[in-house]
Amino acid sequence: MPQHKDPQALPIDTAGVLARVVWMAAGNCTAVVAALVTVALPAFAAESGHSDPVASVALWLVVILVAAKLGADVAMRSGQPAVLGELIAGVALGAVGLSGFSGVEAIKTDPFIDMLARIGVLILLFEVGLESTVGQMLHVGWSSLLVAVLGVAAPFALGWGVGAWLLPAHSWYVHVFLGATLTATSVGITARVLKDLGRSQSNEARVILGAAVIDDVLGLLVLAVVTGVMAAADRGGALSYADVGVTIGMASGFLIGSLVLGVYLSPRVFSAAAKLRAPGVLLALSLAFCFVLAWLANAIGLAPIVGAFAAGLVLENVYYRDFVSRGEHELEELIHPISSFLVPVFFVLMGMRTDLRAFVQPGVVGLAAALTLAAIAGKQVCAFGVLAKRIDRLSVGIGMIPRGEVGLIFANIGLTLTVAGERIVDEATFSAVVAMVIVTTMVTPPLLKWSLGRRKSPV
Repeated sequence: MPQHKDPQALPIDTAGVLARVVWMAAGNCTAVVAALVTVALPAFAAESGHSDPVASVALWLVVILVAAKLGADVAMRSGQPAVLGELIAGVALGAVGLSGFSGVEAIKTDPFIDMLARIGVLILLFEVGLESTVGQMLHVGWSSLLVAVLGVAAPFALGWGVGAWLLPAHSWYVHVFLGATLTATSVGITARVLKDLGRSQSNEARVILGAAVIDDVLGLLVLAVVTGVMAAADRGGALSYADVGVTIGMASGFLIGSLVLGVYLSPRVFSAAAKLRAPGVLLALSLAFCFVLAWLANAIGLAPIVGAFAAGLVLENVYYRDFVSRGEHELEELIHPISSFLVPVFFVLMGMRTDLRAFVQPGVVGLAAALTLAAIAGKQVCAFGVLAKRIDRLSVGIGMIPRGEVGLIFANIGLTLTVAGERIVDEATFSAVVAMVIVTTMVTPPLLKWSLGRRKSPV
């Protein structure tokens, strides 16, 4: 496990942290990776006419993984989540192309790298689901439920409003999708920040983490409805309340059905599988369960990540205790090496697809700023959902701010959607969303440290 800095050493100067992380990540990652690619590409180009196609993928993975780990190291040394460093490393790699060196530009469009990134997203959502259980969701209390509902509704409305205000020439589908990208909270980033601050067992943390889990479920439900309606519209179907109702019913039915069926079948399936003597059965069966639910979600018109998340949510360690009792590792430990390989591919690729030239276009910086303000303000409405006494409402609102990987996943899905020939998320809008993700992820640690330190809360 990587060593983290002392929580008391977390920076409070948000602007200074932002500047330092971006500068160090961009400078270090760009220089090292550019040097690496400059040396490697000539040899690759000399054999490109007759080499095995896997050679180019292997080279791109070298670039991506080296950049990801350099960026993660810089971010963690600055008291920020590793995922932020991986994202900025991707932005730095994209900036290499703007300098006239086009050696890494092929990574952005390589179909094999894109597929690895997509699988990485499924693993990521499966891992997020594993961090929570159905039982925990049912016992988080009314405060967490209300915080989650407000934390989805308010950002969705504000994001829709920002789109309608700043992108009036685009269809309302674009405005709605912008609202959807602001709904979910990054459970992983929030949990890591609370742990680093030593407050993961506080009352505020329990409300935040419980709400963040429900928030993700509601956010995925919103995404399923929005993408389903857009897919129907792109096929020429007229929008109707019946279509929306059917999509909501399918998404809700899938989530509830997969959870209920999974809770019923998982103990029996894993108990039977424990009788197999082949190595790696637990990991193989768990991934198969994740992928089959992802496939089923896609088959009924939902995003595959909905199924992956549901699969992780269903699986509890009690279901595979027979494997652990005979000396095998916990499922989370088995999944971690795979996610450490595939998930950074997704974040670096998303960073590379951020077109820095888009920020010189009229209105893009304004859109990024407006989306960021809407993302932050929308989550502060969560404070009104806290019913229990002696809980710091401001800290709850701040803890719900980071969008992290979830916002990027939503935006990436938007890149693939069209309605009547219009792309839902173009390069400029995607770049604005990435900027929002970076800022909301970076401001949370120092703001949460300040907020929780304002008064002593029982731990």
